[in-house]
Amino acid sequence: MRDSKVYKQGWNLDDIDWAQFDASKVAPWMLTAIKAAALVEFNAPDYVTYLKRVFKDGGPEILSDIEQWGREEGQHGATLGRWAELADPNFKLDEAFARFRKGYRPAHFAKTEEASVRGSRRGEMIARCVVESGTSSYYTAIRDATDEPVLKEIAGRIAADEFRHYKLFYETLHKQAEPELSSWRKLRIAVGRMSESGDDELAYAYYCASVPAEREASTPYVRAAYAKAGYKTTLRLFRRRHIGKLTQMVAKAVGANPHGRITKLAEGLLWRMLRLRAGLAGVRAEAA
Repeated sequence: MRDSKVYKQGWNLDDIDWAQFDASKVAPWMLTAIKAAALVEFNAPDYVTYLKRVFKDGGPEILSDIEQWGREEGQHGATLGRWAELADPNFKLDEAFARFRKGYRPAHFAKTEEASVRGSRRGEMIARCVVESGTSSYYTAIRDATDEPVLKEIAGRIAADEFRHYKLFYETLHKQAEPELSSWRKLRIAVGRMSESGDDELAYAYYCASVPAEREASTPYVRAAYAKAGYKTTLRLFRRRHIGKLTQMVAKAVGANPHGRITKLAEGLLWRMLRLRAGLAGVRAEAA
């Protein structure tokens, strides 16, 4: 069931109608997905620190925007975590997040260099646009897939925030006093960032969401297994319309026509790949 309501910026946890929570409409696989998403979103402070290093001399407005983005991302994590705690009283966001932080810390977060791992500030913003394209589409897909009313509202609010974040990073990209990147370089950055969705961040978040602390010794983390768990959730959620929007946003970020022939071809290819992988994973990929 779709929800066309548009949410404005500036909401907080008190704006959520928590009294409408309906435990009978919580799907176990969705609950695991939300726990994992809460951990990833709650990890925003590390990204803020990193981006502020990259944009150290970018001016007070950009630094303020990065901090505001981080606050909103952290709020997403707190909101998703509260929903997960309602759905599973044994889940504690703070405890799960402490485990996640202990086991996942990318090397570039620990460094003090100001250079972006993407090679430039423009490259960094293209990568961020790719991420926000994915998260906006992902939460829209959650909103469309769930019948639990509180989660539907939360997902709708977060999807709207993530789209605004995409616009922020897109505008920041074009404010940089750096040489324009070649089309090939922009495409490489975008594809590279998309390929990183299979790294340890989401996989380890799924591990912490699925395996309680007391079972860690008997159920050790295996990256491939938990990356697959996260991917199967994506396959269950995404529909052709979500892939279409995602492709258009990424195309715009790399300077391509979001409604052009190449973008349409890319959308079709991505959708066919998704359906193929869904079949191999035993998941049905719906077209609607």
